[in-house]
Amino acid sequence: MSALCRNAGQGGAGGHSEALASGQCAPSLVHSPWSLPRWRAYVAAAVLCYINLLNYMNWFIIAGVLLDIQKVFRISDSSAGLLQTVFIGCLLLSAPVFGYLGDRHSRKATLSLGILLWSGAGLSGSFISPQYSWLFFLSRGVVGTGTASYSTIAPTVLADLFVKDQRTRVLAVFYIFIPVGSGLGYVLGSAVTKLTGSWRWALRIMPCLEAVALILLILLVPDPPRGAAEKQGEAAMRPLRSSWCEDVRYLGRNWSFVWSTLGVTAMAFVTGALGFWAPKFLFEARVVHGLQLPCFQEPCSSWDSLIFGALTVVTGIVGVILGAEAARRYKKVNPRAEPLICASSLLATAPCLYLALVLAPTTLVASYVFLALGELLLSCNWAVVADILLSVVAPRCRGTAEALQITVGHILGDAGSPYLTGLISSALRARRPDSYLQRFLSLQQSFLCCAFAIVLGGGCFLLTALHLEGDQARARQPGTGTLDSKDVDSKDRESQGLLSGTGASTEGP
Repeated sequence: MSALCRNAGQGGAGGHSEALASGQCAPSLVHSPWSLPRWRAYVAAAVLCYINLLNYMNWFIIAGVLLDIQKVFRISDSSAGLLQTVFIGCLLLSAPVFGYLGDRHSRKATLSLGILLWSGAGLSGSFISPQYSWLFFLSRGVVGTGTASYSTIAPTVLADLFVKDQRTRVLAVFYIFIPVGSGLGYVLGSAVTKLTGSWRWALRIMPCLEAVALILLILLVPDPPRGAAEKQGEAAMRPLRSSWCEDVRYLGRNWSFVWSTLGVTAMAFVTGALGFWAPKFLFEARVVHGLQLPCFQEPCSSWDSLIFGALTVVTGIVGVILGAEAARRYKKVNPRAEPLICASSLLATAPCLYLALVLAPTTLVASYVFLALGELLLSCNWAVVADILLSVVAPRCRGTAEALQITVGHILGDAGSPYLTGLISSALRARRPDSYLQRFLSLQQSFLCCAFAIVLGGGCFLLTALHLEGDQARARQPGTGTLDSKDVDSKDRESQGLLSGTGASTEGP
């Protein structure tokens, strides 16, 4: 029996100690648990946050040097707008691919590939000559492809390093770098261009920062087993495998994921429209109040863009922290705290946004105040919605879930909301006298669709709360998934070995 117990003990320290204590073999199918010192997990989280900062700087660095790019490549405003369209389009197309790879292959290798793609494409874009403008558009598409790998996979790595309250705090810090990175991208592009006299150096500095990020990723960030933080035994140490179609079917039946994804889509719809049209809306509001002359010739005043950008950064940082901390504390009282916080913040955002729009023609200060409050409440949700997804989706397909949420959120959200807002504004303007006040009122009223969209988003999160606990319980079940043929054969052999080993131990002396 001692020999048998030694063999059983080799499967893990826990099995060996149990055999010693009971005097008989305690066969276990669970491998020795994966563990990582707390300080190493926090170091890995810090590296991932740094890369997330660079990720979102890449989204908006072009905005800081857009006028210079237009002059060099001789492209119109409509063509310049295609730069972001190409970027987001390539991100949407590649996000499901990276989600699939992240669920089935090395996540560190996939992240490294993404960083190499976006840094290499960004660097090569700075050397493209004016007669090859199509190549510059292509380079922005490749940058979007690279950033898709990070947006889909990095949150799943954090989910496997931390759990419960720690995960909520770490995700809050991680998502703080979305507004910070967005603002710094604009600032870096503008500042480097002024210092060097060439916008190309803004794109050449970023790869240097990204090379440091790649080295830190390789040296300091582990690739934990999927579900390791939840300690799901065998399911954590040897993930259940399934096809991409099976994962999508599973997510389609996961109502917490479906409703929260629709809620995120409503948030993206509003943030996309605000980010594109709010600076112009604020500029025209100042013209209506007589504080600013109309812009008939470029360059126009950029103060409104800078003010709105500063509001976005500050409210983003404060909102993410407030939302994450409120969710962490309220979860101790109500297990449905996260979707309820998202719903309440979105439902409170709607009147703030409505008042910001309605009061703009009469009192500009109040309009700024309510706009800041609306952005603050909207930002409370970014870390919380990520925590919802990670808690209701089984570890085996979190990458696919992140990719689908990103794809749906962008396609139905910020990819179309700026165009829809402008389309409504143009339709209203066509029926009114041609005056600056009427143009402002047309844009103001077209913005009202955002207030209705955000109410729908709040309703989606209320529906998420109805299904949350059941979906969380199913996600924690070790058997959640579909075993492939190799896993089935392996499990059969282990079961047969277990039965024969048990029989031998009972028959032995």
